[in-house]
Amino acid sequence: MKLAVGEDRAAFAEAERRAGGRDALKVGLGRPGITAAVDLGASKVACFLMKPEGVRPADRTLTVAGVGYVQSRGVRSGAVVEVDEASSAIALAVERAETMAQCKVAGVTVSTAGGRIASRRLASTVSLGARPITDADLQRAIGAAVAGLRMPGRRIIHVRPIAWSVDGQKGVRDPRSMFGRQLGLSLLLVSMDEQVFQTIAHCVERAHLQFEGVVAAPFASALATLEEDEMDLGAILIDMGGGSTSLAVYSGGSLTHVDAITVGGGHVTQDVARGLSTSIAGAERIKTLHGSAIASTNEDREMIEAPPRGDDPGAGPVVAPRSLLKGIIAPRVEETLELLRERLKESGAPVEPGAGIVLTGGASQLAGVREVAVRVFDRPVRLGRPRRIPHLADAASGPAFCAAAGVLHRAAFGPREAGPKKPKPAGQAANGNVVSRVAGWLRENL
Repeated sequence: MKLAVGEDRAAFAEAERRAGGRDALKVGLGRPGITAAVDLGASKVACFLMKPEGVRPADRTLTVAGVGYVQSRGVRSGAVVEVDEASSAIALAVERAETMAQCKVAGVTVSTAGGRIASRRLASTVSLGARPITDADLQRAIGAAVAGLRMPGRRIIHVRPIAWSVDGQKGVRDPRSMFGRQLGLSLLLVSMDEQVFQTIAHCVERAHLQFEGVVAAPFASALATLEEDEMDLGAILIDMGGGSTSLAVYSGGSLTHVDAITVGGGHVTQDVARGLSTSIAGAERIKTLHGSAIASTNEDREMIEAPPRGDDPGAGPVVAPRSLLKGIIAPRVEETLELLRERLKESGAPVEPGAGIVLTGGASQLAGVREVAVRVFDRPVRLGRPRRIPHLADAASGPAFCAAAGVLHRAAFGPREAGPKKPKPAGQAANGNVVSRVAGWLRENL
């Protein structure tokens, strides 16, 4: 049930009082090894909890110990616009997940598509001596790639080697101990707006939780959704959220591109509310029950009813043909996907010719979206759901929960990240020492 703003805040305050101060509760009862993922979206805030015994390396499956989700507040188009409301929503979602899991967590990792998430590819080549390649050579290649890098106002959240090469031989997974004259590297940096990063960290801390970092939502969704073959052969993951639509491109088993636009399912709802002169809540209900992004027969004669705006008891329902509803939805969905397609072309990202499209996110469940995506991208399209998480309740196993599930996959099976976790004090460089962070990635992943 949707809570009023005052009720929501009151519930949060009451939870703090019961805990005797949530900070003390976390320090006293937080168990090491518990992983908490918070998906901070414009339509919902979801929390997944995983205990250490929930990881099964033998078949790479997970067990989610607790799930909690609430209607999002204080978030618009992927950005926090009201800190108190966002903090309250985070605290409530985590508390519900803790209640289900019967445990307490100290810190959370946040997935988001906000903050103008974008990626940048770098390359370098270094000369080698007459000896096997070592970690020091890999670090020299990374240092050469990021030499002179300046990203003012941006926070690096992922540092991912795309591919190594030795003497032009591509597809090398681990070049260490190999011999050659030249070592080549292609590197991907994913960054977001520094101020948005700091605001998210502040929201988490206001909820009396430790902030453990940010994961780009499309990257997390890809980890939860894509099969190994899809990563190797090429795939484009499109995460259609309430306030943004983002994508992650995989090629040769590596993440090669990340991007996002601030248009999502919430904009479709607003279009419906304007077009039918109904409320936002009424538009969302009508969109869910009767909406579609493609036309069908007999729609001109099929009528739908929507509640009127305002609280006039004498006002009757808004009656309109179903064709009008679809005429509002279809152009927005097509425009969103076309904008994403054009941005992908302009980026120059390596996209495999046979790469398919995988749709995730709550907005991808709207009828007809898959068919529109097939037409726009001219590629095979499927709807993605969290994989390898058996026994997940039906209510939390849909496309809308892929990002939260992906954060757990990343914590359990990697890839480990060299990007920064906690915000730096004011005045320090946003990108920090990239080489030292990638060195940590090398030690844990290669």
